[in-house]
Amino acid sequence: MPEWLHEIELRAKALFNKRRLQRDLADELAFHQAMLREKFEREDRDLENVPASVHQSFGDAHRWHERLTELWQFRWLENLLRDLSFAARILHKSPGFTSVALLTLILGIGTNAAVFSLVNGLLLRPLPVPHAEELLILRQLPSGFGYSFCIPVFRLLEKRTDVFQDVFAFTNHEFQVRNGNRNESHGGALVSGQFFAGLGVPPQLGRYLNATDDQPGGATSGLAAVISDQFWKTWFNHAPDVVGSKLILDNVAFTVVGVMPRSFIGAEITSRPQIYAALAIEPLVDAPFNNTASGYHSWWFRVAARRKPGMSVAQTNAALRAISGPLVQEAIPDSQFRIDYKTQEQLYLSAESGSTGYSFLRKDFRYPLLVVFVLCGAVLLLACLNLASLLLARAAAREREIATRLAIGATRRRVIQQLLVESVLLSFTGTLAGFAVAPLTARFLSFFITNNYSDLDTSVDIRVLLFAAGIGVLCTLVIGLVPALHASFGSVQTQMRQGAQNLRRARSQRLLGNLMLTAEVALTLIVVIGAGLLGTSLMRVYRTGLGFDGHGLLLVDLDITKQSWKAPAVLQFYCEFADEAARIPGVGNVTYAMPTPFSGSTSWDDWYSNSKKQTLYASSIAPDYFQTMRIPLLTGRDFAWADTYVTPLKVVLNQAAAQYFFPIADPVGQQIRDSDGKNAKTYEVIGVVGNTKYADLREAVRPMVYKPLTQDDLKTPVYTFVLRISGKPGPAIDAIRNLTVRLAPGAPEPNFLTMDRQINEAISSMRMIVMLAVFFAICALLVTAIGLYGTLAYSTSRRTSEIGIRMALGAQRKQVVWLVFRENAIVAVIGSLAGMGVALLASRALTTLLYNTSSHDLPVMLLSVAALGAIACIASLLPALHAAHIEPIEAIRYE
Repeated sequence: MPEWLHEIELRAKALFNKRRLQRDLADELAFHQAMLREKFEREDRDLENVPASVHQSFGDAHRWHERLTELWQFRWLENLLRDLSFAARILHKSPGFTSVALLTLILGIGTNAAVFSLVNGLLLRPLPVPHAEELLILRQLPSGFGYSFCIPVFRLLEKRTDVFQDVFAFTNHEFQVRNGNRNESHGGALVSGQFFAGLGVPPQLGRYLNATDDQPGGATSGLAAVISDQFWKTWFNHAPDVVGSKLILDNVAFTVVGVMPRSFIGAEITSRPQIYAALAIEPLVDAPFNNTASGYHSWWFRVAARRKPGMSVAQTNAALRAISGPLVQEAIPDSQFRIDYKTQEQLYLSAESGSTGYSFLRKDFRYPLLVVFVLCGAVLLLACLNLASLLLARAAAREREIATRLAIGATRRRVIQQLLVESVLLSFTGTLAGFAVAPLTARFLSFFITNNYSDLDTSVDIRVLLFAAGIGVLCTLVIGLVPALHASFGSVQTQMRQGAQNLRRARSQRLLGNLMLTAEVALTLIVVIGAGLLGTSLMRVYRTGLGFDGHGLLLVDLDITKQSWKAPAVLQFYCEFADEAARIPGVGNVTYAMPTPFSGSTSWDDWYSNSKKQTLYASSIAPDYFQTMRIPLLTGRDFAWADTYVTPLKVVLNQAAAQYFFPIADPVGQQIRDSDGKNAKTYEVIGVVGNTKYADLREAVRPMVYKPLTQDDLKTPVYTFVLRISGKPGPAIDAIRNLTVRLAPGAPEPNFLTMDRQINEAISSMRMIVMLAVFFAICALLVTAIGLYGTLAYSTSRRTSEIGIRMALGAQRKQVVWLVFRENAIVAVIGSLAGMGVALLASRALTTLLYNTSSHDLPVMLLSVAALGAIACIASLLPALHAAHIEPIEAIRYE
């Protein structure tokens, strides 16, 4: 064994047998002293002088003990453990400082780790499938239908094995699973034949779906379904013979052919399908609707692919662009349909990395999350600057202690190490505590921003661990390095001096601390201004006016498409349900519509009148809809139940549509058409109502047309009941559940949602960023207040003798207050000016998130400065008032 390795082995053994080795070493030294004593005694020396001779010849036994101990110990490790023990004692003796420091770090690190967990789950975490980096998500460009595809384009693309290794389609589908006499809703997915093979995850039982299952009518052996591990547990109780079991899905019989493993989540990260069925059998499970038969007029699913080995994303895109023209032309014969209506360019296909799967949330939350992440970083930096300034002031109070250490032989490197160890211990403890609360916070944020889509995985993985470790190291460096270097700087004699003799050094420390506080104030003002701009924007969104009264509206979604009712029976059911619901105590008006405002579903088309053409939002509604929604009827009349198929077609326009089509003439009695071709239908305008917001609160009022559902030509329409209720919705919800069981016993339980919540969900991304920005702004103000107060309190305590002398010489208490207060006042003013200048530049990054609000909104900036100034005044007045009540005699005796 090499000598150096043997030495390390001996030192490692010594590390775990320290007491025995210390005892053996003491015995060895005592033995040598005894042998030396015997030698001197044999030489006939004076017995009284023998101990002195032994000590003179042998030297200090304690010194020998220390030097010999160093030979078999890891000195740096021993020193580190000693420093850790000392740091723990020091922090334990200052519980107030330690508590403030840890709470500040938990706030900074915990929020950062939580937001990063959310960013990681939504943007960075790869799908749990083999070689996820090879996956691609396909889309239409230049804009077209985005990530949506139609059957003709996909089926042609599916055959292009020269471009992709596998191409597969997927879309979410809510299955109604027969359970006795009732149906239960379970989330699932319709997938193409290459879906499971493309993702590369084998089933844990049976087989997965393949190309033979993905054809009209299914395979010759019957319709097949694959279930998740969770559905296998809840529905079949993990029965080992589940393969071959029967399921009635959407009134169609399926056979379970496989069970996927627990880790399999599909290709969409915000959903967890329980049941998988083939894409080609969509007409059976979607009946009476048929997206497949609609061809290129229906774009309703997503497409992903696995690229061929050796091909990069850029090479795949080049090959895809080459085949896009002929493929789209073959799939879509209508040349006008192939032209993007915004850019007037031909549609083509493009691929992007699909390693993280697909999520529709990315479009809405990518930029807001990045902005929140920047705000989190600002709060963390504030926490670090705050603690650094507190540690600097604390180190100034420990000057004599540090000087004493240096005077008795400690090196500056050891002093810096010892002070850094305190910072490391604080940062490590704060990081662990912040990391402990991060998963719960991230889960809350996930549920908050995704509303009902709470399946986003925000669990801890290696990225989150590395991020937490990284910010822990950053905190250590920022918090500890500057105070440690400054505390050990200067000569020992200077540090040992007191009072006025050390004035220059005290001023230097105050200057460094004030620079940190100035940066802290400037950064806080930037965060507060950003939060103020976003909050003002959200308030103006709400104040723009909906055009209707959303308070007290209860929305009820009831799916009766699987009841096998024809159109007259369906309409009769809706009428009967509305009549019964109107009798429920607390329920006022009852109506129904498709779609409802801010539901996420929109209907729009081009309408014509004479030579004018306009794209109108459209909604099919029942009579009394305007009264229930409290939308004012400006002229004409509302729909009536007598407006049926046998009467002329009728519509109601909103004010914006009426002004566009008929700016001078009376709109009532005029005619408009739903197309400009031979099959155009002509509608009579019977009324004009007030303008309302429909799809997005942030967009301007759009022209809109209302059609009576009594003239709707859908075979099985699906409408949302709209009820105006008084009081809490709980009793009405229970009554409607019972009513559903009585009138539609086979239908699944209805979904209930208040209009207020639906509106909030429609602007969830904006609400999320505003609420978090306000939270971070409050945290920033709190951290800054702690920093200003703590630093000034430390500074004032060190000037106690000076203040006592001033008061003894005749200084008034108000002069003392101003003397102390102005120190922080100057910091606040300079920091505010610097922060205002940076905020004027940085606020431009928020322009895309603001509504009807300038990024340089002067009232917001002035109020932000006022809020910060008020916090700074409160934090500065407390130490100043305390200094003014110092008794001169006690102050002079202070040192």
